Amino acid sequence: MWCDVWDYGISPGRSIGEQALADLQQRATAEGVALRVGVVLEHDGAVLLLAREEYSAGPRPLNLPGTTVRPGEPLADAVARAVLEETGLRVVDIVRHLGNFDYLDNAGKPVRREHFAVEVAAAGPIRLSNYAGYRWIPLDTDPPVTSSIRHILSAYRAGEPTQPR
Repeated sequence: MWCDVWDYGISPGRSIGEQALADLQQRATAEGVALRVGVVLEHDGAVLLLAREEYSAGPRPLNLPGTTVRPGEPLADAVARAVLEETGLRVVDIVRHLGNFDYLDNAGKPVRREHFAVEVAAAGPIRLSNYAGYRWIPLDTDPPVTSSIRHILSAYRAGEPTQPR
């Protein structure tokens, strides 16, 4: 399947397996939750985290690249689109599923954020669109992220998916 982002054709490999992606998407639909994706990109033992503008209450936690899955959009396309739109990097393979967490959006509607480890064609240059900055944070540190993202990064380090939360 192809999706066009900024006039680039994207069709990443799916080491994770096409059926695994379809099953995750079907489960979210059956459970009536909106679907988002989060992506872990590693380079030289560090993970890419994105920073929003700071605000008066102090620095915000860092984020993984991610996006909302559009109606009818396959998960593989959403993963590739998220990385390309937010970082300018091209996903070449979706390696594995890292788990998910559910939450309520600002309108009180249920959302599920599925997380994936990916390989990219190159680790740079980074071209941000929605963020003020980025940092490559070593995986062996305790990054300034939410507890849910910390759980996903722990699963990534352990080489296993997390259990749904």
